[in-house]
Amino acid sequence: MNIQIRTEHKNDISAISMINDMAFGQESEGNLIVKLRKSKSFIKDLSLVACMGNEIIGHILFSKIIIKNDTEEFESLALAPMAVIPEFQGLGIGSQLINKGLQKAIKLGYESVIVLGHDTYYPRFKFKPASQFKITCPFDVPDTNFMALELKKGSLDTISGCVIYPKEFKDM
Repeated sequence: MNIQIRTEHKNDISAISMINDMAFGQESEGNLIVKLRKSKSFIKDLSLVACMGNEIIGHILFSKIIIKNDTEEFESLALAPMAVIPEFQGLGIGSQLINKGLQKAIKLGYESVIVLGHDTYYPRFKFKPASQFKITCPFDVPDTNFMALELKKGSLDTISGCVIYPKEFKDM
């Protein structure tokens, strides 16, 4: 199976929403992407699609977030959402999207990524519970599902605080 990963194009927008709606079984993820696209948190270079031929079968988005404590704020990225059309799940397409996205994030100078996701999936990409870095989630989730990844070694050593997601996430 020959999969190409590339940055989204303007004419991919409806397919991206459809893929997310199909993968999550609801329209909230597709709506989130539409809203994020209009925000300051959106990074066009980190909205990637997986293509098989001319068909888009997967999507991943990394958005800007803030980690804030009582005295400081630090920029990071949120990996959310990531979706693959159900019939193509389990074939490594999500892994390709994540790996390519992380590589691009490093090239763009980002130093860390936060994800709220499956505790058996994301650790294979070296994500660890965010609590190990003294980073907390703004809502109640299991510690094992709220994870962080250093894109630059030691980048989270001196960072602590609560993640502040863009307001678009709250509207879901």
